[in-house]
Amino acid sequence: MQAFRRELTEGLAASPKSISPKWLYDAKGSELFEDITRLPEYYPTRQERALLRRVAPTWAKGVGPDATLVELGSGASEKTRIVLDALPALAAYIPLDISQSALEEAAASIRADYPKLDVRPVLGDFSALPSLPDDLPSGRRVGFFPGSTLGNLERDEAVRLLASSRRMLGEDALFILGVDLIKDRETLEAAYDDAQGVTARFNLNLLERANRELGTDFDLTAFRHRAVWNEACSRIEMHLEAVRDTQVTLDGMTYDFAGGETLHTESSRKFSRDQIEQLASASGWSVRDWAQSDAPSVALAVLAPA
Repeated sequence: MQAFRRELTEGLAASPKSISPKWLYDAKGSELFEDITRLPEYYPTRQERALLRRVAPTWAKGVGPDATLVELGSGASEKTRIVLDALPALAAYIPLDISQSALEEAAASIRADYPKLDVRPVLGDFSALPSLPDDLPSGRRVGFFPGSTLGNLERDEAVRLLASSRRMLGEDALFILGVDLIKDRETLEAAYDDAQGVTARFNLNLLERANRELGTDFDLTAFRHRAVWNEACSRIEMHLEAVRDTQVTLDGMTYDFAGGETLHTESSRKFSRDQIEQLASASGWSVRDWAQSDAPSVALAVLAPA
């Protein structure tokens, strides 16, 4: 709670105003995001699942016995099941997520369906990765980071995360990374501003959460969801835009929003293969394998220590 308070205070005082997208994922936000993944406009989850089903059996052959799967930002762990089914000899699974409710539900569900698997959920922020337990099985550690969440990070943050993952997983590790690819503006903006308004509710839930948990007084009627393609930065940006002049109070401080001013809540960068290879190289990895889905295209990469 204190971290949320601190980051929102800093974000409201900044110019332009912004906050990390990780604060979108309270219990309600996590549920809304799962709803988003089932929308017709939101292609990334659908395409990545299909691609993972196609490549996982082949990639699993190189994992070896007694392996541990470490998933960053596990959420509902739905894609995890595709990997678990391809790795019947897997010994342990460590899901890591910032949402305790989502983590507990996912861990309980995985335990019920895979009773022989050692499931050890870890509550935390994948931008500050913890050390792995000392008593894990002796096989290879396999990182799993699907969903193009890497695109939420600035380049230096992405390099730090990949480098931290390299150190956490060890010398014999593999890392399965999911990314979204650059494509046309219309497809991208529709994916982040759906006709049913689910993404808008997901974004606006951040203000509801702040009012409930931090005692702010955001007027929810004064803001609207906005998604725009920033071509220069190759990223979709989500904003909460003030539709009129408004104010919000946090811990006795008042912050003004002029009409049209935004709180930048998320960026989702889209990549090319060359960009992923550059990020991998900068963080101690190399791209061992690469696969792309049908259009609208997403990609999965297998990274190995360079």
